[in-house]
Amino acid sequence: MKPAKKRASRFREIAPAHFAPRFCYLCGYRLKIKFIPEEHCKRYFCSHCGHITYLNPRVVAGAITLRRGKIMLLRRGIEPMKGLWTFPAGHAELGETVWDAAIRETKEETRVNILPQKLLGVYSYKFGGAAMVVYEAKITGGRPGTTQESLEVREFYPSDIPWDELAFRSTRDALKDWVKRHRRKK
Repeated sequence: MKPAKKRASRFREIAPAHFAPRFCYLCGYRLKIKFIPEEHCKRYFCSHCGHITYLNPRVVAGAITLRRGKIMLLRRGIEPMKGLWTFPAGHAELGETVWDAAIRETKEETRVNILPQKLLGVYSYKFGGAAMVVYEAKITGGRPGTTQESLEVREFYPSDIPWDELAFRSTRDALKDWVKRHRRKK
């Protein structure tokens, strides 16, 4: 009896209710959970057309900029995590590269133009729903300012980063990696 419970709870962990699709993307029929022998696990399955619906993470792109020894952060003006600090980031859209998404999101959230320099890291978590690609970038123009997506835009020395007020785990992990990388350079 316990192994069956474990399998069922494992599937719930893979597909929390807020991620669970209800209808087939192809034909619109209600999806069922079915064990797929070829894949050795349960999946969302359409008994009408046979389509399997996979749950994949969304791609998020972000940029950490440095100017005069300070990192630019913004206080989020939208949910989730409204009012907490992060660097500019958002979902990549079809028709753009992750690089382009980092540039667009930075402009949308801070009014600043950037040029990504190098990849800082990729951050993903088992049940997070997103894979975050973070670049180190340099500011090429514009003046930092708020938008409908930001309540405040501010530059912080690395020692003054508001660690207890950061919006996401990926924000914290990327900033820690950035600080660690730049301490080694000194």
